[in-house]
Amino acid sequence: MFDLTFTVDAQDTTTPLTLAIDQMVIAGWTGRDPVARDKHIAELQEMGITPPASTPIYYRASARRLTLEDSIECTGGDSSGEVEFVLIGWQGRIFVGCGSDHTDRKVEAYNVTVSKQMCDKPIASTLWELEDVIGHWDRMVLRSYATIQGERVLYQEGMLDAMLPVNDLIARGFDGKKLPDGCAMFGGTFAAKGGIRPADRFDFELEDPVLKRTIKHGYDVVTLPVRG
Repeated sequence: MFDLTFTVDAQDTTTPLTLAIDQMVIAGWTGRDPVARDKHIAELQEMGITPPASTPIYYRASARRLTLEDSIECTGGDSSGEVEFVLIGWQGRIFVGCGSDHTDRKVEAYNVTVSKQMCDKPIASTLWELEDVIGHWDRMVLRSYATIQGERVLYQEGMLDAMLPVNDLIARGFDGKKLPDGCAMFGGTFAAKGGIRPADRFDFELEDPVLKRTIKHGYDVVTLPVRG
């Protein structure tokens, strides 16, 4: 267990909140539309990655991989980011954030679970209360930008109506159908425009067009050399 300090944005006020995180879950293949879901599976299959045993599927990774930093270090040049909404349970409440499931694609080709443990998972420092957005959840938008060789391009974009509803996603993944306190769960992603590829920098956001606010974060990717 370790602490991360966030800012809770309640529209008319912001409040610092330190949360004790003791587990991280990364939900995969959470698409509501089987066609879009299968497109992402096919995208990964082209890279030699075996299809999931079930959809959705819930991977576990060390909670310590969560980071608020604006730079991460990765071994080799085979990793890339994925924008996802993040749900965090705390004292019976659920907060909504935005993060990147940065993953080593070379490792993913032979073991997805191991690949989830290979890289830090950047997360934005701002959170919203789930109850403030659940009424218009499907209208919110996930978006990411990749900076590749100095050019910043739109990498992913999609509305949350393309993903399983929050309650359904939680119910399928946890005993008692509740998100445990101290658990941070990544909720799934969209196919990359132009295909999955590494970047020097990855920026991501969760937009709420109804309440007119956005959670944003970005990070540089420092590539460490592979020796031997």
